[in-house]
Amino acid sequence: MGEMGVDEALSEISALRLQMARSTEFRGFGPGALAAGLVAIVAAAAQGFLAPDPVPDIRSYLSLWSGAAVLSVAAVAAEAVRRSRKAHSGLADDMLVAAAEQFLPSAFAGVLLTFVLLARAPEALWMLPGLWQVILGVGVFAACRNLPPGLRLVAGWYMATGLACLAFAQGPYALSPWAMGLPFADGEGLAAALLWWSYRGDHDEA
Repeated sequence: MGEMGVDEALSEISALRLQMARSTEFRGFGPGALAAGLVAIVAAAAQGFLAPDPVPDIRSYLSLWSGAAVLSVAAVAAEAVRRSRKAHSGLADDMLVAAAEQFLPSAFAGVLLTFVLLARAPEALWMLPGLWQVILGVGVFAACRNLPPGLRLVAGWYMATGLACLAFAQGPYALSPWAMGLPFADGEGLAAALLWWSYRGDHDEA
């Protein structure tokens, strides 16, 4: 077999592995999602000191919650890598890539939307908590085809809380710390409980 033939074969194998990963339930997420919920609670409490009046001090608000988002993603990603190595063995890298493909579009949408509102429509920045939650809900819905079915409840939760923020978190409640802290803490707690229940057989074996 010539060099071109070997390259084509390797390319086909790689594509097949990725296709398998996209059609297999991803078991990398686990109860460690609680860490993201705890980060949200800490960030909400810290907002009272770091950005007590977030409307005029929007950059401090964005810095706080951007940092919280980075920490939360890092915690969930670290657990996903560790668990996928055990659950998916040689297919772990492909499973991680497939999972990232499903979440990244909504993550990029949230980042770009934030920059656009900050640059072009600062009067609409009060909508960010609700918009972020709706976008996260859409991302979870997109990933649900490779996650335990119960996670649709988490997606629905973020959609509902996001819409509630858009409907009610205005005026004196604009950019309230708990418009972010409570929905994310409860949503990640629900996700952790559902994942633990879905994989309880794994815990029993351990």
